[in-house]
Amino acid sequence: MWSRPWGIGEGIAIACGLVGVGLAAQLSVGSIVWEHLSWPMNGVMLVAYLLVLLLAYLLRRRIYLVRWAMTFRAAVPALVAVVALTLVMGLTTQDSTSSNPLRRMLTFWPMVMAYVWMASILGLVSIRSICTFRLRHLPSLLLHTGLFVAMVCATLGSADMRRMNMNAQTGQAEWRVTDADGQMHELPLAIELQDFSIDEYPPKLMMVDNATGHTLPEGRAEQLSLDSVGTVGTLCGWNIHVSQLLEYAASSATEDTIRYVDWRTVGATNAAYIEVDRPADGQHHEGWVSCGSFVFPYQALRLDTAMSVIMPDREPRRFTSRVRIYAESGQVMDTLIEVNRPVRLAGWTIYQVSYDQTKGRWSDVAVFELVSDPWLPAVYVGIFLMLAGAVGMFIMSGGWTRSAQSPHSSSSHPSKIPSPCPKGSSTPCPGEPSHSPELSSPCPEEGAQS
Repeated sequence: MWSRPWGIGEGIAIACGLVGVGLAAQLSVGSIVWEHLSWPMNGVMLVAYLLVLLLAYLLRRRIYLVRWAMTFRAAVPALVAVVALTLVMGLTTQDSTSSNPLRRMLTFWPMVMAYVWMASILGLVSIRSICTFRLRHLPSLLLHTGLFVAMVCATLGSADMRRMNMNAQTGQAEWRVTDADGQMHELPLAIELQDFSIDEYPPKLMMVDNATGHTLPEGRAEQLSLDSVGTVGTLCGWNIHVSQLLEYAASSATEDTIRYVDWRTVGATNAAYIEVDRPADGQHHEGWVSCGSFVFPYQALRLDTAMSVIMPDREPRRFTSRVRIYAESGQVMDTLIEVNRPVRLAGWTIYQVSYDQTKGRWSDVAVFELVSDPWLPAVYVGIFLMLAGAVGMFIMSGGWTRSAQSPHSSSSHPSKIPSPCPKGSSTPCPGEPSHSPELSSPCPEEGAQS
């Protein structure tokens, strides 16, 4: 090992060595604090990093490591290390507030060291492709450059990413947000929640164990959806018939029971009057069940000492917020925000994430997540370059295959085509590459491209 030319073994040693150095740094100084590298520090680092790569390429004839780094023997082990660490990040729940470094992989030194090494290889190969540009190498140039741009900008840009939470109340403009540490901040925009609405799934019935409160059967709970009056079904051997179904109800206590009446105002709950029979022993029960609300308690129907029928809280199918957004520049936007359909304004992306779940459909509070990532357009540019490179490779490979079949060639006797150039001629033939000294690679190792 370490005798020239270097091979895959040296690549593995360097990749493992960088991971080891990263572990030592992690144990000695702790995780990377990206907030200390926010703009303009990350901009200065980017310029310095590009200058170092350019200087290294210019000195490649004197530095063997640089020439070797531009070969697949360096790229393959580096890529394996990056993929392995990225896989760990994908298999673990990432939490920026956790003290476990494996749950904060973007601040984990071995991860950063592996990414820097891989990005350096891509940067050197991209610089070489630009300096020795050939049209047929354009797809490869786009792929390498795109991946380099995406990796570098995503890493340095993480220092400028801001992720905030906002609780907006109906009828009030809110501009104060909190970060992951609970610190209060003020934004250059305000959100006025004008209306909040929830579309819920139909109520349903389930059986629970009176002793444990677990749904039955445990592990595979049965449920009966209450789509309309007259719904019938079976739960755990009990036949159920829905006699009344109220979407907006209020409970009214009598001397010996509780009944529900139609009540269409804030705080109303869902309620159903059901009849329950068990054919096995002829037992019969009937009564009201309700999921309750922040005004009225829930109501269950007890069948025996072992189990009861309950109506769990209704599940939201879709919830939306009608808002008016005020930007510091004076721009005003009236729009709807819902899950997976964010709104973008003034450099911020606004997501609908939750609401006041204690009030359910009567919630007057919407919870938004606001994300600012000024480096994201650069990452998108890198991804676009990679896609363009992949498409170019597909097109170019097809084009070269077709051009390899000369119209004068014969598929049955390809070896009988005479050469138009005499042997020993110093003048290159038309269509053949030039072998002039200025176009040849000055370093033998550069011929093995990554």
